Amino acid sequence: MRAAGRPAEEAWALAAASGQSRRTSRALCCTASRSLRSRRPGPDGAQPSRNYERKENMLRLEHAWTWLAVTVGALLGVTPSASRDLSGSRPNILLLMADDFGIGDIGCYGNDTIRTPNIDRLARDGVMLTQHLAAASVCTPSRAAFLTGRYPLRSGMVSSNGYRVLQWTGVSGGLPTNETTFAKILKDRGYATGLIGKWHLGLNCESSNDHCHHPLNHGFDHFYGMPFSMMGDCVRWELSEKRAGMERKLNVCFQIMAVAALTLTAGKLTHLTSGSWTPVIWSTMAAIFLFTTSYFLGDLIVHADCFLMRNHTITEQPMHFPRTTSLILKEVSSFIQRNKQTPFLLFVSFLHVHTPLITTEKFRGKSVHGLYGDNTEEMDWMLGKILDTLDTEGLTNSTLVYFTSDHGGSLESRLRNNQYGGSNGIYKGGKGMGGWEGGIRVPGIFRWPGVLPAGRVIHEPTSLMDVFPTVVQLGGGEVPQDRVIDGRDMLPLLLGTAQHSDHEFLLHYCENFLHAVRWHQRDGGRLWKVHYTTPVFHPHGAGACYGRGVCPCFGDQVAHHDPPLLFDLSRDPSEVHALTPDTEPAFYRVMDTISRAVEEHRRTLRPVPVQLDAPGNIWKPWLQPCCGPFPLCWCDRENGQA
Repeated sequence: MRAAGRPAEEAWALAAASGQSRRTSRALCCTASRSLRSRRPGPDGAQPSRNYERKENMLRLEHAWTWLAVTVGALLGVTPSASRDLSGSRPNILLLMADDFGIGDIGCYGNDTIRTPNIDRLARDGVMLTQHLAAASVCTPSRAAFLTGRYPLRSGMVSSNGYRVLQWTGVSGGLPTNETTFAKILKDRGYATGLIGKWHLGLNCESSNDHCHHPLNHGFDHFYGMPFSMMGDCVRWELSEKRAGMERKLNVCFQIMAVAALTLTAGKLTHLTSGSWTPVIWSTMAAIFLFTTSYFLGDLIVHADCFLMRNHTITEQPMHFPRTTSLILKEVSSFIQRNKQTPFLLFVSFLHVHTPLITTEKFRGKSVHGLYGDNTEEMDWMLGKILDTLDTEGLTNSTLVYFTSDHGGSLESRLRNNQYGGSNGIYKGGKGMGGWEGGIRVPGIFRWPGVLPAGRVIHEPTSLMDVFPTVVQLGGGEVPQDRVIDGRDMLPLLLGTAQHSDHEFLLHYCENFLHAVRWHQRDGGRLWKVHYTTPVFHPHGAGACYGRGVCPCFGDQVAHHDPPLLFDLSRDPSEVHALTPDTEPAFYRVMDTISRAVEEHRRTLRPVPVQLDAPGNIWKPWLQPCCGPFPLCWCDRENGQA
């Protein structure tokens, strides 16, 4: 794939830096993106240098702000309803999250070779964020931050030993019960709340059915989907998350025990050793056990992790993948129809586009980007069907729709000459890289007809954590005051009544290690980013850690930088040109400012149990969900429903 062309980059920068309206910026972006022939988005645009009063002055200036909002609304084509206070307006809320989806794979972000007409329509009718950021570059911690509005370090949804995500369904780690999700708050405010799709935030604590980490224990009324995650091992794919590595270890252990058993047996038969036959028997039994486990490991993983649940009941174990897409769409439609008379919150967590890229026959071979492109286009079709359901039920104008991804595309999902992971456009790095933009820069699109201005593009830093306070306040709830909430209400930014994001600093962790920090310097229109630690790419000169699942966060395969690497993302969004004291006069000022912000952040941290380290992330047979007597985990209650 070729690098992004300059026309798209210049269009973004000129539209923002010249202070044109967001409609003009959007038009320039779309014009430029048509000239691209690669899967690449346009970069950041620098914002005009303006100072606005902070929130604490807004009450005093309420009358003046009202008239200003009307003026801005007129300039942007916003309807008068967009200027009013919408807190507690209680719209339906539909949250759509892709899995491992690269920002460079979407038409409205600059791609013109993968067809995403429904995502593009969502952006055309709504507001698009170009600096939307995940709080982590892998699934479990990113999703925990999304649901709670807090850095995953605060809830313990991190690791320190390389276990980046929950490894099995049958582990005791998971989202702690004392964490408050936006679903829990909106449920208390009378919302019907549902989660359909991927969970990956734990299930049980002490038994196979206590469901302490279950979605229904975190504020959702209804759950249908995978309590774990889609993975290559679900179909015994060559790209394996854990099966291949475990098989190699088991085979080595088997060979050692087999050699020991043969040696002991030979010694006994030749009378070179004395004593009982007990060591021979035990070593032989161990070798047989290791061989059997290795042989059946693939089947064990498929049954242990790749199953569907409806609420507390397993409905399909293992999953029958050809019908999974239709089952999920049917469940979404049913939830919307059941709850159309009351405000609802529905979180649709797609299984697409995570490997192994399960794609129905209708879409296989239809994309120019192979199986990944096919899977992406099928997900876009699914999104379109969900939007059609809103139209059919007459709910489009009363529903806030949001689309994003949990983190960047997976560059290491490559097999020989085939790329099975996404593109992150002009941004360096990808999934698993705690600091580089490609791992954390994600799409962000909001649509609410008649309220949010159509075609608006925002170049301000925002976070997946911001969804928490935004939907809580729209639903008439209150943001918790008994804990630190790192997310910020995005509504003023989306409406255009605020010009700048409330985020001055955002921190980027890899496990529990701080890898990078960004500083949005509003008075100068600069967006600084420092890297304390970066992964060492392999092989030398590559742009990822090929040969392993994801890049590590610590150890001899990361580089520590002293002084830290400094980039100006407002001018260098691809993080190519590191600045030095010789090339940047503000170098030491930026370093000092960010260092003080990091120290202030660390003073807000409190010790909590780490959920993703051992022993909370080791498979325990007594925690394994099973729809029959363990280990006979097989059932198909979906038969005839697809």
